[in-house]
Amino acid sequence: MTTLSTTDVQCAQAVLSSPALIRLITEIDDNGPIPPRALTRTLTDVSADHLRHSVDQARALGLVHVQPGAGLSLTRAGVELADVYDALARWARRHKRPAPVCDFTGRIQHTLALLAQPPVRPSHGGPRRRADIAPADSEADTEFARLRRLLQEWLHTNPQVVGVADPEIAA
Repeated sequence: MTTLSTTDVQCAQAVLSSPALIRLITEIDDNGPIPPRALTRTLTDVSADHLRHSVDQARALGLVHVQPGAGLSLTRAGVELADVYDALARWARRHKRPAPVCDFTGRIQHTLALLAQPPVRPSHGGPRRRADIAPADSEADTEFARLRRLLQEWLHTNPQVVGVADPEIAA
């Protein structure tokens, strides 16, 4: 598997960091399909316009589909993205990022933003690490590298997300 460029990851991050998309994917993952015409009642914290745009985006990216009789459901790619979101949020919570108290969506957005930054390469003076990731310890570095690999693997499996930066949905 080849490593995606920083630009590719940044474009994907812009789409995957949308609060409405995060809420849509995690809501369906946590509670099952959303019945027809129940989206706005289910996700009351998301405006109807953002929700409609996110559903259209999620459909175009192959993350959700309409399951007859059940409503809006996750595809395999959507289920796998929900797992990625969970891993990102767990890491952020464990390392108190971006703050000791933060909501699920904010944790995912923060971690995706860190992952979209170029990896720090060791310098000739010894290993370097990102000071903004976590307190200096090899376990945190290993965990963060695992998250980077997890996101890269998901993006390789779902190349339709790479290069699809939609400024409206990222807003």
